[in-house]
Amino acid sequence: MNNSSKKRECALLSAETISVNQRGWVLAQKLRDAPQKYEVSAKENSQGVTIIDTGISVPGSLEAGTLVTEICLGGYGEATFTTTKYADDLTLNAISVQTNYPAISALGSQFADWQIKEGDYFAIGSGPARALARKNKQLYEKIGYKDESDRAVLVLETSKEPSGGITRQILDECKVQPNRLILILAPTTSIVGSTQVSGRIVETGLHKLLKLGLDPKLAINAHGSAPIAPVHKKFGEAMGRTNDAILYMGEAFYEVKGIKDAELKQIVERAPSSASPQYGRPFLQIFKEANFDFYKVDPNLFAPAVVVVKNLETGTIIKAGKTNVDVFRNSIGLPPKA
Repeated sequence: MNNSSKKRECALLSAETISVNQRGWVLAQKLRDAPQKYEVSAKENSQGVTIIDTGISVPGSLEAGTLVTEICLGGYGEATFTTTKYADDLTLNAISVQTNYPAISALGSQFADWQIKEGDYFAIGSGPARALARKNKQLYEKIGYKDESDRAVLVLETSKEPSGGITRQILDECKVQPNRLILILAPTTSIVGSTQVSGRIVETGLHKLLKLGLDPKLAINAHGSAPIAPVHKKFGEAMGRTNDAILYMGEAFYEVKGIKDAELKQIVERAPSSASPQYGRPFLQIFKEANFDFYKVDPNLFAPAVVVVKNLETGTIIKAGKTNVDVFRNSIGLPPKA
């Protein structure tokens, strides 16, 4: 066995010892056990599944939003919120995320690609339970990760509580007992929803780099930050704002090994959202022109405004993209800066 094969085998063995559901469960218990502190509510449904509402019928909080972000990362990332001055007259709450396990925490856990449907009910599932259901098997094969856990945590971007049929579907997919499933509801039109979307800054960038040809397992660590979009109670406006927080103001940083600078440069140059011909207008405008069909939106648009990658083997730092305060001001309803 050559050295590269040994390194790959060691990486896979290390991944097998990591359980995003076990770590995510510990964090989810904080929400469940201290609902007043986080301004959320928690209950068991008739099946015994724990349902935590973070914004449908409760206000939620920035603290809850950062904790939900860490839950989405499977407990293998840290999130903090602060205030950031983006212009002389624009200071906003912002979230910063850091992880030493980018592929597993961001793509293996946080990535939002589980579409859950029943009748007129629809939700996007993200977080640790994805690693049990393995809905995107090709992605898990690429990152070399498989979770084994007797408990599961799933974050649902939704404005409605799931029915018993939906929870049964999730239980079956994850192969866990009802008392070992926690569902966290985070509507986009809430402070928790807005916070956890901006908290996907590292995930969004890594997924774009993956699509452009970077092996995500080469990312050793990552961090990023993005403003937390002001909450809007209309779903379309909220969805547009939360996307624009990443597309026009988000900055993501990665440290990698095992790739030559020339190849890395070609990838990073195409990584920011500005590489898309649809870049330059608020996302809601673009989405309306696409007749509210995500598949008609250029997938290259879904990326941070700024992507920075450092090659740890050469010390080379490659940066692409820039923030665009003017578009983000428009998105959140502020007049252009004089």
